[in-house]
Amino acid sequence: MTDSVDSRALDELRSTVGGQVIVPADGGYDEARTLFNAMIDRRPAVIVQCEGRSDVVHAVAFARAHGLEIAVRGGGHGVAGTALTEGGLVVDLRRMNHVSVDSDARTAVVGGGATMSHLDRACQPHGLATTGGRVSTTGVGGFTLGGGTGWFDRKFGLACDNLLDAEVVTADGRVVRAAADENADLFWALHGGGGNFGVVTSLTLRLHPLTTTTLGMLLFAPERGPEVARLYRDVLAEGPDELGGGLIYLTGPEGEDFVPEQLVNRLTLAIVVTYAGPEDEARRVVAPLVEQQPDGQMIEEMPHAELQCALDDPPGYRNYWSAEQLDSFPDPAVDAFCARAADMVVPSASQHVLFPMGGAVARGDADFPIPWRRSSWVVHPFGLWTDPADDERAIRWTRDVRADVHPWATGAVYLNFIGDEGTERIVAGLGQDNYDRLATIKAEYDPENVFHLNHNIAPIHPEPSTV
Repeated sequence: MTDSVDSRALDELRSTVGGQVIVPADGGYDEARTLFNAMIDRRPAVIVQCEGRSDVVHAVAFARAHGLEIAVRGGGHGVAGTALTEGGLVVDLRRMNHVSVDSDARTAVVGGGATMSHLDRACQPHGLATTGGRVSTTGVGGFTLGGGTGWFDRKFGLACDNLLDAEVVTADGRVVRAAADENADLFWALHGGGGNFGVVTSLTLRLHPLTTTTLGMLLFAPERGPEVARLYRDVLAEGPDELGGGLIYLTGPEGEDFVPEQLVNRLTLAIVVTYAGPEDEARRVVAPLVEQQPDGQMIEEMPHAELQCALDDPPGYRNYWSAEQLDSFPDPAVDAFCARAADMVVPSASQHVLFPMGGAVARGDADFPIPWRRSSWVVHPFGLWTDPADDERAIRWTRDVRADVHPWATGAVYLNFIGDEGTERIVAGLGQDNYDRLATIKAEYDPENVFHLNHNIAPIHPEPSTV
């Protein structure tokens, strides 16, 4: 803790960095260490709120000189809480949230601490967008480095498919550029390998024209789940790339005119419709679902940046999530998925989710370490609740969902959707051959595994030559 860090050394660090250095005795410490998952309660010795790349370099050097474990914080949304360290140093990137858009080149340079909201709102005036998350407060960096699946990935591909280059501060303090034509192995590794290779201080992303989007929500009584889910499956199979969204069991929200009284604060089945285009097109595509006479419905055209924050999950909840990628969603899988919704904590902010994949995601032909991109669906039990007394129930529900759909699972998994589930799951998320190659790249850029608070890839050092 801080009493193990010399006060004179801290004063020197404060005089060196342009940002703020926070220790437990400082005001604002608790706020600075709060994460999206309220179950995480770790007390770092030092938090460096970096203003720029040089601050990151100094923070990493300070931590290594004083033997402090390093955590890197962007959005702070990871369910395992790896953006914090107990007794170590947090490289907090949140002040590095600039976004610069080049509308002619259709690119955006994004600071390592920017959230989806920063990116979406910077791109909105230019009629441009790229694949973002489903929550506007998610950090762009961690989202992209983990692959990045969002509402419009069927149209624009994964976030990492749109990554053009990245600036990385390595464990030994070097600042390197990773792109297809420079440090190409590192560039490849950043497409799914996460934060294993250094601190990414900026990213350049490809943008796409997008001027109008449509958001819809169709609500049904939960007992209609199997019939509605089958129809939803078939509509998505024939739908255009512009159509995204999900089938989600949730707690019927309060204060919304389109939510009937009988569903408020009760288990509800929602079809979320996201469409990269105008409302009239969206309505034509989802007409078979609307014809099922939902108990409540809302379909509305809106700017992309507004859609991206319309379904934000608030912070402060206890969190436990996981996922399984499915290669198909046959009727028995539909029945198993729908039946398990009854075990979800209600009322709560939990969501029993089925997201479609396919489209541009599946067509991506780059050799990146993301084998899960070929799956057709992802089941994502997303537990958010408030009462610690519900911890056991919520965690058991999440694990039971995985077990229920396991017969149809591909074995691969999107690592951003899970917490600490062991090395086997990390290997499954990357593929064994990819994992081995990533471990070799890790040895080049982080041979001592300094950046290990993540879905960690242990470095593999080449055997010494006997010649």
